[in-house]
Amino acid sequence: MTYLLAIDQGTSSSRSILFDSRGQVVELAQQEFPQIYPKAGWVEHDPQVIWDSQMATFTDVMTKSGVHPRDIAALGITNQRETTIVWDRRDGRVIYNAIVWQDRRAEPTCAQLREDGREDMVQAATGLRIDAYFSATKLHWLLENVSGARALAAQGHLAFGTVDSWLIWKLTNGKRHVTDVTNAARTMLFNIHSQQWDSDLLAMLDIPRAMMPEVLPSSADFGMTDAAITGVAIPIGGVAGDQQSALFGQACFSAGQAKNTYGTGCFMLAHTGATAPASENGLITTAAAQIAQQPQYAVEGSVFIGGSVVQWLRDGLQAIKSSGDVEDLAAQVPDADGVVMVPAFTGLGAPYWDAHARGTITGLTRGTTMAHIARAALESIAFQSAALLQAMNRDARAVGAQKVSELRVDGGACVNDLLMQFQADLLGIAVIRPKVTETTALGAAYLAGLHSGVFADHTELSALWQAERRFEPAFSREQAQARMDAWDHAVRQATAS
Repeated sequence: MTYLLAIDQGTSSSRSILFDSRGQVVELAQQEFPQIYPKAGWVEHDPQVIWDSQMATFTDVMTKSGVHPRDIAALGITNQRETTIVWDRRDGRVIYNAIVWQDRRAEPTCAQLREDGREDMVQAATGLRIDAYFSATKLHWLLENVSGARALAAQGHLAFGTVDSWLIWKLTNGKRHVTDVTNAARTMLFNIHSQQWDSDLLAMLDIPRAMMPEVLPSSADFGMTDAAITGVAIPIGGVAGDQQSALFGQACFSAGQAKNTYGTGCFMLAHTGATAPASENGLITTAAAQIAQQPQYAVEGSVFIGGSVVQWLRDGLQAIKSSGDVEDLAAQVPDADGVVMVPAFTGLGAPYWDAHARGTITGLTRGTTMAHIARAALESIAFQSAALLQAMNRDARAVGAQKVSELRVDGGACVNDLLMQFQADLLGIAVIRPKVTETTALGAAYLAGLHSGVFADHTELSALWQAERRFEPAFSREQAQARMDAWDHAVRQATAS
C-alpha cells in the first residue's frame, strides 16, 4: 500500500494525517499548543513549540497506524497563513516568537502606508489590501524592533518564512529555504502576476531580498526530509496555505468552482483560472495552488466571526453547554422570528471591511427566546457567507466570467445540517458536503501525490471527490432576497458611527 502524509499546521494545533492512495483517511493525530498574548492585540507562537508539536503528531500517527515511513510516497504541508518567523541561517535559532496572522501590532505601519497613498500600488501587485493581517508589516516590525536584527539581515544571516518555510527548513535540517506561491501570495511582498518577490514592495518596507525564500509551484520538489528526523528520507512534494489547500482538496480546479470553510471564521475562495481579476466588491485576489509554472488564481473573502459565534453562545451567554448543542436549541423554533444577529465582535471583514463595526442583535420582542437568538447566531454565519458569494458573482458578472453554480463546504460547522440548509436557501444554489471533510490536509496530500506520481492528473483527483450530502435551496428567490435585505439593514445599524 502506498501512503501520503499531510502535515497540517494550524493556528491552535498541529496535526498529521495519513491518507491512502484513494484519498481516504487512514489515521490522524493532533496536538494543541499554547497561544501567547504579550499585549492587547498581540498574538504569538513559539516556533520551537510548533516544530515539537508537529513532530509529536508525526510520531503518533506512524505509531497508531503501524505504517513504516518507507511506505510514505510523499509528504505534503499545509499551514496557517501569514504567520511570520525569522531565524538565523547559521544555527537555525529564531530571533523572536512567530507573529501570528491575527496579530495587529503592525497596524500603525499599515496606516502610514495608506496615508502615503500606497494602497493602489500594493493591490495592483499583490491583489491584497494593506493590512496588518499579512506578513510584510510583521516582518518590518521584527527588523525594526528586535535588537541587532537589521545588522544580521544586512549581513545575509537572517531567513524569513511563513510556517511552511520554517517546517521545511527543520525537516530538511537546514538544506532548503523555500515556500510555495500560495503562501508567498499572502505576504504582501509577492507580485502575483510576475510570480516574483516585488522589488518595490521590498524597498517600501526596507526588507532585504536575501531574507526571502525561493518560491516554487505548490506541487514541486521541496526537498527530502532528513532521515534522522523521519526515519527515512521522505520527498516533500506539496505545499499550500490552508485555504488554498482546501480549495484543491475540494477538487475545485476550474474557474467558477468555489468552496467555503466554516471554522472559527469563514473563508470562501472561488477559482478564477489563469486570470487574476481585481475585485470591485471588497474581495482580495490571491494565488491558487498550482502544479506547474502556469499561474492559477482565486478570489477570496474572509468572515472574521463564523463558528466562534457559537463559542460565544457557549462561553459568553452560557446558553449551551457544548457547541454541538446549538443545532438542537435553534431547531426548537421554525425561524428566528425577525431576530438578526451581526457578530461584529472584532469588526467586519469582507466584503464590508469595517474595523469599527460592533456586534448587534436586532428585532427583539417580548416573545424572543434563547432559541431565536441561537438560530439568529447560526444564520449570521450563513448571511455573512452569502454576502461573500454575492460579491464574487458581482465581480464575475462585471468581467463576463462564470458565476459560482454550487458551493462545496468543509470545516467544523459544515456538519450542522440546519446551517447548511439555510446557506443553500440564501444562495439559491446547491451546497455540497463531501465524504472526506479533511479537505485542507487532503489538498496537501493531493499536491504531494501529483508530484510523486501517485496521481496522474486533475482528472483522477476529480474522480476521487465524492459528495456526502447535497443541500438544495428551498426558498424562493423573493424569500431569500427579503432575508438578505433584513441582513443588510442590520449591518447598516452595526456599522453606523
